[in-house]
Amino acid sequence: MTDLTKADKSASHNTAGSPASGPHDGARSVSVRRRVLSRSQYVDGVLNANRSILAQAITLVESSRPADRELAELIVEDCLSSAGKSLRVGITGSPGAGKSSVIEALGTHLVTACNQNVAVLAIDPTSELTGGSILGDKTRMTALSASPLAFIRPSPSRGAFGGVAQHTRESILLCEAAGYRNILVETVGVGQSEIAVHEMVDCLVLILLAHAGDELQGIKRGVMEWLDIAAINKADGSNLDAAERSLSDVRNALHFFPPSPSGWTPRAHLCSAHTGLGIHALWDSVLEHASTTQNNGWFSLNRRQQTLRWMHSTLDQGLRQLFRSHPVVRSSMDALEREILEGKTTPVQAARMLLELFSAQAPRELKQPRQSRD
Repeated sequence: MTDLTKADKSASHNTAGSPASGPHDGARSVSVRRRVLSRSQYVDGVLNANRSILAQAITLVESSRPADRELAELIVEDCLSSAGKSLRVGITGSPGAGKSSVIEALGTHLVTACNQNVAVLAIDPTSELTGGSILGDKTRMTALSASPLAFIRPSPSRGAFGGVAQHTRESILLCEAAGYRNILVETVGVGQSEIAVHEMVDCLVLILLAHAGDELQGIKRGVMEWLDIAAINKADGSNLDAAERSLSDVRNALHFFPPSPSGWTPRAHLCSAHTGLGIHALWDSVLEHASTTQNNGWFSLNRRQQTLRWMHSTLDQGLRQLFRSHPVVRSSMDALEREILEGKTTPVQAARMLLELFSAQAPRELKQPRQSRD
């Protein structure tokens, strides 16, 4: 790993904007910034590790405005050749397991003991009622956020599934282009379904707590199947004995899963973000995982497969948005929803009718792929 050579030490550490944001707040602020910065200014700022511009570029990426999205895609494309040189680590686990605390401990270890830079992309849940997010992860990493070698960016999930935000991949690439060689992605923290982060990182770390026997049964057919490293956090004080028992349970559970195609055997560790116990060993395991997968070719193969899955995921999102915004679909949706509520039709039949309407009205270029597959 190499250090950040062009760190903009004068840039503000406040990369998140307001601590509470609604679904369109970022888009409004981006509109103002976009009048000031051109495409080349964004790219130059990112490549020169200007953290203020990097934060603005990520806000642009997260915007839902079509003009902002178009500019963001050009910026990411311009930065692509400078990306891909980091170690990407996903940090997931149930709420309250101490993900943010472990990340701060790992980040502090990197910037102090290893003299390496680190970017933290922390995904916060978005309220389904208000559409807002309380971007509070940065406030729980006060020591790390004070380091000029650290960049911490909280982002709202905005309804994306799997514990990550819709544009986390683009944010990773921008951070890499800015010279960050360690990228830590913290997921929302909802448990079993949080495997989407596995599609965008090199190593997946699951944070667990002691007394997690019942919880382990609930998640082991989900994220436990994908993890590379498990860490039993809060292994300190009177909780140490329970943590050691949980460590034994986790190690036993890992033996029931088939071997990973990466050639890596999952590990389990004790750690304490409070005392620092096991933090060094945890990061050593991350580095050992990277070394193992790089030597056997899985590291680069996995990266290439992830880019293909990224394309398919983007296609799915684009088609969903195109479908929902089609005027024929919009005009028929309310009536069909009423019929479902009144028991006059089934959800499956209503969905089929909407798809048939969309297919009949879709432009020829959208219908052509369907005909060629037939």
